[in-house]
Amino acid sequence: MSFESYRSIAQVMEEFQITTIDRDFLEPLPLAVSDIFREDLAFTFKEFNVEESEYGVCEAVIFPILKTVYRHYCDSFVLWSHKTLTYDSNLTGIPDYILASRSPLGKTIFKQPYFVAIEAKRDDFIKGWGQCLAELVAIQKLNENPDQFIYGIVSNGQFWQFGMLHQQTFTKNLTSYAVSDLDRLIAAVNALFNQCSLGLSNKLELHISR
Repeated sequence: MSFESYRSIAQVMEEFQITTIDRDFLEPLPLAVSDIFREDLAFTFKEFNVEESEYGVCEAVIFPILKTVYRHYCDSFVLWSHKTLTYDSNLTGIPDYILASRSPLGKTIFKQPYFVAIEAKRDDFIKGWGQCLAELVAIQKLNENPDQFIYGIVSNGQFWQFGMLHQQTFTKNLTSYAVSDLDRLIAAVNALFNQCSLGLSNKLELHISR
């Protein structure tokens, strides 16, 4: 059963005994956006019919936004594109993007994941979140650390929603963000990267103290 087989959050909740709450856990963290990036994104929406292609949304909108924030965190993480993620036969598939810690051996080694980002295909956020939560459960099990905060993004390119899994509780951010307000969207994505960075720092400090 692949991640895409999960059609709603409720389905994942029942199968893995997860509770959910809705609250704003994300505090946007401003990050300067270059004029070149703004112009390039505006050009994309003007000249390309990205909404007609699932791959177009991922490659032309979602990935460039993630990448422009990732530049500030690339010393600690690797941003993977369409990397297979498998825990068992019920939790397997290919998330669109995964942020994982960077191995001392280099960028080709897949280490501990911290968040996933997926496209809401055909603007179906209900199914998108079912798939995303299943991916977060898989990461939690692979990392063997239910105390780790793991994050998810579901986006159709225009609108971006955020969630978090900790232990057996999934929290969905009440506020969503739109690409039409690029500064607030980048600030929200930056906040998520920053939370992952803090989680990695805490893990390193715990390891050193031992």
